[in-house]
Amino acid sequence: MADVVLVLSESTGKVVRAIKGEEPLEIGDYCLIESEYGGDLAMVIDTSSEVVHCPKVARNAVKVIRKATDDDIKKFQWLREKEKKAFAFCLERIKARNLPMKLVSVRYFFNEKKGIFYYTADGRIDFRQLVKDLAKELRMRIEMRQIGVRDEAKLVGGLGVCGRPLCCFSFIRNFEPITIQKARKQQIVINPTKISGLCGRLMCCLAFEEESKGRYYIEELDSNLIED
Repeated sequence: MADVVLVLSESTGKVVRAIKGEEPLEIGDYCLIESEYGGDLAMVIDTSSEVVHCPKVARNAVKVIRKATDDDIKKFQWLREKEKKAFAFCLERIKARNLPMKLVSVRYFFNEKKGIFYYTADGRIDFRQLVKDLAKELRMRIEMRQIGVRDEAKLVGGLGVCGRPLCCFSFIRNFEPITIQKARKQQIVINPTKISGLCGRLMCCLAFEEESKGRYYIEELDSNLIED
């Protein structure tokens, strides 16, 4: 069985399952883990609990690249500051060019060669001049990535009406269609303010009552160590 630890991502605040390498890791240590941005800094929070030793916990786990050095930690802090400045600059250029879009988040790659700017919009946006502004100022490859309102909630996070972190932010990996029929089957009063999430769409948890999917999501909730 793979040697797994639970780590807390410094970028997203999510608890992530990670497969250790040869280097020993203790609670409180920082390490670099695989991510779509070429690496992420994370702190080890669990190495020996029942959640860690669960046979299913290695499923979909990322790999630990190496134990983080002081330089790695300083670089990630520096990247977060650069992202904040890039967000502010992009927001200013969006307003200056009067573009009908909402900037959601900025993520830099660990190698500093590319930045992804996430945004929402009602339709297609001609952001060619905006990209030129960003590339000239930031001197890196720029990717503008349009996302939906559910993806925005998954990226930003927040608390649901239940008082827990949003399911999409915590453990749901892929969205599925949620219909009003799911609420009717559960005899829930069809009140949009009661059955809609922060994204304005029907809450993902309406699907949890389905027999097969309910068991799957409960397993995901347990194995991902969602905080009570």
